[in-house]
Amino acid sequence: MGRISLLLLPSTLLTSLKSASTKGEPFLKLVEPPYVDSVDWAKWHVFWLDERVVPKDHADSNYKLAYDNFLSKVPVPPGQVYAINDALSAEGAADDYEACLKRLVDAKVLDLSAATGFPRFDLLLVGMGPDGHVASLFPGHPLLNESQRWVAFIKDSPKPPPERITFTFPVINSASNIAMVITGSSKAEPVRRALGGDDKSTDLLPVQMVAPKEGETTWFLDKGAFSSL
Repeated sequence: MGRISLLLLPSTLLTSLKSASTKGEPFLKLVEPPYVDSVDWAKWHVFWLDERVVPKDHADSNYKLAYDNFLSKVPVPPGQVYAINDALSAEGAADDYEACLKRLVDAKVLDLSAATGFPRFDLLLVGMGPDGHVASLFPGHPLLNESQRWVAFIKDSPKPPPERITFTFPVINSASNIAMVITGSSKAEPVRRALGGDDKSTDLLPVQMVAPKEGETTWFLDKGAFSSL
């Protein structure tokens, strides 16, 4: 495969995977033989769909979750792992991360979507919270309507910690492939609203706003998340 693969790691998915790991279950098959030896890790560029604005060694850091349970176990080149600058404020970290993405577009590492003009990632791994939020885009929050920024900041997250950065919906919906990975019965109702076809509400949940313009969305649900369908 000639092009570079791109992987984004969201907080809700990493948290659920960490939970599985602490129960003694395999964290990710990718870190085990024969899979770990069959992947061309030099092609991978790893980003964060959202991140908490905390030090990288903080228990709430998505970077720490990813490094401890995944990145430390696979040979992705360190220069191709793009963490936020945790020395900056939430606003500064969002500006810095967006500037990083734009430099990668200029360097032809990232493509732009012809349909949207926003960066087009090969693959987004997207989790979901029990309230239907994705990334750090929460129900009823003004950031749901952000249409210009690639990366935004939030200081009033309803889920702690309050300060975060997040990719916006124009970027999410420019991806080539989105994998929605959702586990647990606490997620069953928003899954039903997103996939059941009978939702009469006029207020869309963030998960219902995941709709790639040119790409495809594939849902991966366990029995709990599937239980209301």
